[in-house]
Amino acid sequence: MNKQKVVIVLPAYNAEQTLEKTYYDIPEKYRANVLLVDDYSTDHTTRVAKKLNIKTVEHKKNLGYGGNQKTCYLNALKMGADIIVMIHPDYQYDPKLIPAMVEMINSGNYDCILGSRIIDGNAMKGGMPFYKYFSNRLLTFFENICTGAKVSEYHTGLRAFKSEILKKIDFEKNSNNFIFDNQMLLQILAHSYRIGEISCPCKYFPEASSLNISRSIVYGLGCVYWSVVFLLGRLKLYKSPLIFS
Repeated sequence: MNKQKVVIVLPAYNAEQTLEKTYYDIPEKYRANVLLVDDYSTDHTTRVAKKLNIKTVEHKKNLGYGGNQKTCYLNALKMGADIIVMIHPDYQYDPKLIPAMVEMINSGNYDCILGSRIIDGNAMKGGMPFYKYFSNRLLTFFENICTGAKVSEYHTGLRAFKSEILKKIDFEKNSNNFIFDNQMLLQILAHSYRIGEISCPCKYFPEASSLNISRSIVYGLGCVYWSVVFLLGRLKLYKSPLIFS
């Protein structure tokens, strides 16, 4: 097998305090192809990124979390990526897992790998608030019923993909907000790509990004809505062009 080009993408918003720690935990062999997209931060995220010699794309206005990822993936594809790893630069997820995720895809057994905070059973020990843990488990249970999948977590900020996936699914039409992640996973499942998971201990601390309660509720309702849309497609009652095309 020819050597696969791996591009690490960092969708950043106000990540000044955690970016350097995240970057230096990325194994050195992967640091040559790190791309940061700054979504019009109000701090010095881009200054830190440039000090670290990270390739940086700056939005001229805030496009939202989903809009940020769209720029990440489009630019990674332009860079000729074979495998794309997305990790939040807030140091909540462990970049040292990247080699294992890449190898899981290279094995030929998986097309997408998720870094799950749930598998090891220690999410709350890592600082995840109870309401987040409870809602994560409840939503994931509902989503698995609707999709027929057996994923332990749909809501992680550590993911790896074959570039083929991003060329196939219509991710550019997804929401610019936080529901983007959920829509993308539903698209991946709709196209029968194989999803694997790896245990990822989580770290919650003041600098780590986190949705507030009101945004969490909106996100949760969005997850329920799109899961039902997926179920309607499975039942052949209505096939959403966004998810199934």
